[in-house]
Amino acid sequence: MNQRLQRGLPGTPEASAPVRIVHLGVGNFHRAHQAWYTQHAPDAEEWGIAAFTGRRPDQAEALAPQDGLYTLLTKAPDGDRAEIISSLVAVHPASEHEQYLNYLARASTAVVTLTLTEQAYRRDARGHLDTEDDGVAGDLQVLRTDPRGRVSSMPARIVAGLLARRSAGAGPLTILPCDNLPDNGHVLRTLVLDAAAAVDPALAGWVEDQVDFATSMVDRITPAITDEDRDLALRLTGYADAAPVQTEPFSEWVISGEFPAGRPDWEPAGVRFVSDVGPHELRKLWLLNGAHSLLAYAGSVRGHETIVDAVGDERLRACVEQFWDEAQRHLEMGAAEIADYRAALLRRFENPRMRDALARIAKDGSQKLPVRILPVVAAERAAGRVPVGAATALAGWVLHLRGQGAPVSDEGAESALAAARGEPAGAADDGDLTAAVPAVLETLQAGLGEDADLVAAVVEQAGALAR
Repeated sequence: MNQRLQRGLPGTPEASAPVRIVHLGVGNFHRAHQAWYTQHAPDAEEWGIAAFTGRRPDQAEALAPQDGLYTLLTKAPDGDRAEIISSLVAVHPASEHEQYLNYLARASTAVVTLTLTEQAYRRDARGHLDTEDDGVAGDLQVLRTDPRGRVSSMPARIVAGLLARRSAGAGPLTILPCDNLPDNGHVLRTLVLDAAAAVDPALAGWVEDQVDFATSMVDRITPAITDEDRDLALRLTGYADAAPVQTEPFSEWVISGEFPAGRPDWEPAGVRFVSDVGPHELRKLWLLNGAHSLLAYAGSVRGHETIVDAVGDERLRACVEQFWDEAQRHLEMGAAEIADYRAALLRRFENPRMRDALARIAKDGSQKLPVRILPVVAAERAAGRVPVGAATALAGWVLHLRGQGAPVSDEGAESALAAARGEPAGAADDGDLTAAVPAVLETLQAGLGEDADLVAAVVEQAGALAR
């Protein structure tokens, strides 16, 4: 029987670092990115991470018997490398809410990081906390009644932790979101202050005084794991690992924040600290994530299953380049830097060892497209141009909603799905896109479906992809 990966075995540390970082949303990306950077910080022995799952306890169930250890498989075109990561020192299911509060109540806890979906932020159309959401409203009522009561929505979980920290007098804290949202620190600050004010108006003032909301841009492609990857981890390390992670050689992390309670010495590991993350954020959101969405929808409609297959399709590659040309006009970076980034992206997309599934990337398009594609559409339309590359991404999404390509997995797409089917009027038959396209675009952004030139471009591109 193969030896299960555990601390104290050859090639693993004897002891765990003390918990000073709490993470919400432990998954493959966090373990390939923030945990990897923390492992490579010179002072890593001082910075252990306690992580909590989201809705599903799977990661905790797999990692707890391994003392949080796991194998990071870095897949380069010329071969694979395995590294045992030990910075994750405790992994808990979200149900262990009291343990989460205890961590936040410790003065030694200095940083809270998050890797969640866009939908987890529970924003309304104005960018504030959606207090009409049943889950949010219920959580706020729980905290008004019992500050240590168990809650599930992300903004309420943050507020619950801050209530425990204030009660313990544990001092300042930095909250560092690592999600694909523009200005994610400011976004999270707004939501947390909204939630705090709704629970205890005095807490909002304490948050403004004691909590630093840092902003970050993160970049590393992390496909889902397979049984072949588990076998590879065993061959390369000699240990059976129930939860290895696969990733690419490229990694980037750009942060802006004060960190009043301290942080790991991340710079030698490659983290860049800047005064304004914005330009880096938009470059990544539009060029990497935008291209990913385009390829996920248009590529799966054309019968492809992975990024490497889709970018190998000459037509789709041209669409990506066209979208990049449109986006580049509105990035506040030098042309040479953007050209280097685009070239690096193509190399990453073409990595044959990274079989990143289009179906995975296609999830939650109703939340992703407004930040990945629509800003480019708005900028190009304001300049008097019709962005055909961006229209191709939107066209692929419309076809996706109409049952072509990758299956729909998107809790926020109910109205878009109805519009794509021609409901409630049922005016559009299966082959007619002229009614479906404006209706679907309107669900993404009010008024978008009334832009006749954009609608015409999306209809044309959808027709071309469907053929």
